[in-house]
Amino acid sequence: MRSQISGGTDDVELELDDIQSGALHERPSPYVGSYLLLRIDDRSAGRELVRRLIPLVDSGRPGVLPRHGAWITLAFTYRGLEALGVPQASLDSFAPEFREGMAARAEHLGDIGDSSPENWEQPLGTEDVHVAIAALSPDAERLEAILTRARTAFEQLPGVELIWQQDCYQLPTGRTSFGFKDGIGQPAVEGTDIAPTNPHERPLKAGEIVLGYPDETGELPPMPTPDVLGRNGTYVVFRKLHTRVAAYRTYLRERAADRRDEALLGAKMVGRWQSGAPLAVSPERDDPALGADRHHNNDFSYGDDPRGFKCPAGSHARRANPRDALDGEGSVDVRLHRMIRRGTSYGPMLPDGVLEDDGVDRGIMFVFAGAHLKRQFEFVKTQWLNDGIFIGAPAEKDPLVGSSDGTNTLTIPQHPIRRRLTALPPFVVTRGGEYCFAPGLRAMRWIAELET
Repeated sequence: MRSQISGGTDDVELELDDIQSGALHERPSPYVGSYLLLRIDDRSAGRELVRRLIPLVDSGRPGVLPRHGAWITLAFTYRGLEALGVPQASLDSFAPEFREGMAARAEHLGDIGDSSPENWEQPLGTEDVHVAIAALSPDAERLEAILTRARTAFEQLPGVELIWQQDCYQLPTGRTSFGFKDGIGQPAVEGTDIAPTNPHERPLKAGEIVLGYPDETGELPPMPTPDVLGRNGTYVVFRKLHTRVAAYRTYLRERAADRRDEALLGAKMVGRWQSGAPLAVSPERDDPALGADRHHNNDFSYGDDPRGFKCPAGSHARRANPRDALDGEGSVDVRLHRMIRRGTSYGPMLPDGVLEDDGVDRGIMFVFAGAHLKRQFEFVKTQWLNDGIFIGAPAEKDPLVGSSDGTNTLTIPQHPIRRRLTALPPFVVTRGGEYCFAPGLRAMRWIAELET
């Protein structure tokens, strides 16, 4: 199936039957899922694994439910492609960041201290991680059915080992461990027939997400060779992020005058109320009806709030996607840094009102998909989340996910005197992550049939 889109003066067609569905389509809500990492010890067994998994992977056809009741995404690290015998000339044609891997770029990304690779959960960040499988389903029964088929594919292969698994889920409310509704504000992509939820934002050029098509610059993004390997693929970043929920709640409680003020401070840090209602639309109080309305909870901009009286410029949501707030900067095109972002919870929620850490591991599995690792994920992480130069506050970092040593601050503009939150501790700790490549279905067959 091809989907025709307008690409400037030319017509561009997305080869939807060749693109993995995970990069383009929203997940069901609620859902349960599992991430699996495999190591390949035998090249022939690894290729046989790919051959067996291909029938489980759904393409990006719009409006089609998965054939197996669950969505499977298959991706490979650089070491994984190497272990499968992909020719060196092809390996060298991948993006430098992908070839280096996330652990090697940890300091650049701000993964230091407790978040440094030496503290990561094994085997994340090691050369043992070769294959990543993500399985998601609306219910546990169908998830287990697809996982059983996936396990059958590799358990019978002595040269392939399951080395890590993380179960995950999304609550019916869509809220994460911090209590805020997530998954709002995804960009639409040309050619997918998925309409933007923000009428102020036109769909991204397909080449921003999928390789082989023009991107926002009008050019084709650099693509791995040969064409069959790179075309219709996308880079995938996944990170396991432990959330210090008790520390977050305690911080707000100690600085708030009352519960209403506590909720307001939390909203100022995030840029939204817990319901998902944006501060840009409802700056004074939460609006649960707005938060639940997917046709309106992303319908806003920041251009009318340049000083951040409604939504602080340093809040998490505004940093991650400044929208039109940088239109006057001249040198910043926000669209060049947009990407698909998926957040999935893991571990049990800390019960409401509990301020003591129970020692349980909980947090978010963050997944990003795009065609440009450096100017999408890495740019947003280093320039917008870990730095405050672009908002005129060089010393400030993202109050939730920014690299923090306990001295971070957040400025909250208000009349008559601004408010400043100081000594923000690290509320999120990186437990590990990987840079992966999710090839098209033809590329998977090409890999499975390699004879090198």
